[in-house]
Amino acid sequence: MLGDPSGLPTDRALLSQPPKAGLSCKMVLQAVGKVLRKSKAKPNGKKPAAEEKKMYLEPEYARSRITDVGFKELVVLPREIDLNEWLASNTTTFFHHVNLQYSTISEFCTGEACQTMAVCNTQYYWYDERGKKVKCTAPQYVDFVMSSVQKLVTDEDVFPTKYGREFPSSFEALVKKICKYLFHVLAHIYWSHFKETLALELHGHLNTLYAHFILFAREFNLLDPKETAVMDDLTEVLCSPTPRNVGASGDWEGPGCGFSPRASRESRSCQQSDFSPVRPSPWPPELKRTICVLRRLR
Repeated sequence: MLGDPSGLPTDRALLSQPPKAGLSCKMVLQAVGKVLRKSKAKPNGKKPAAEEKKMYLEPEYARSRITDVGFKELVVLPREIDLNEWLASNTTTFFHHVNLQYSTISEFCTGEACQTMAVCNTQYYWYDERGKKVKCTAPQYVDFVMSSVQKLVTDEDVFPTKYGREFPSSFEALVKKICKYLFHVLAHIYWSHFKETLALELHGHLNTLYAHFILFAREFNLLDPKETAVMDDLTEVLCSPTPRNVGASGDWEGPGCGFSPRASRESRSCQQSDFSPVRPSPWPPELKRTICVLRRLR
């Protein structure tokens, strides 16, 4: 603000006085213009993007799940099962599920709409094989992630599918690296594409996948808490205890039942051969109208 107008001189004699030495009309105008520009730059009451209400935290959406299975118990390492086999089986499954979830909104995640791989105030950069930081758009980053992870999970020396082959000594470190990348993709979907996910009625799938993934990562310390802090509010909501979903025999329903190392390797081998690219297949007819509406809104 420039001050109280009532305090400005109104006497003609004062107004008719010549300006003080050293001050020109040009300098006065520049000073006034600078003040006005600053006043325009001040916040107009609108919250910054990071403080805007997060739709994915609204109870009606956060409650949505595709199952009420208690994932906290489901992620625990089964007795007599090798830890690396358990990590390999679940990591491969999470990779395919995250890839599938992203493919549903990949048509909206463009270089123009998502110029950086950002979540809240955090921006992610890709590092190439020489460790050089690469600034890229969100779709480029996700493509890098999916290509890199696919290369790892299909490498027989890293994720062996033949019974009897050993895992490398660096296997756990590689799994942590994969989980970090997958978390980035999930966080970006929530932060930048939850409206599209909601319009496609896939938020229940996304919530279920996120809760399962986070609880699994917590169980085996696969994610640095500092890495996941950006989504702590969502994690607190989605990872709270949920009712058990048990079958008639009292056993857990869902993945993990009847697990064996041999079955795990056979399953991972099939998943590798069935892997599809990140880009989705043509949209089902029933979703075309929703897609058209979303495109008009963007």
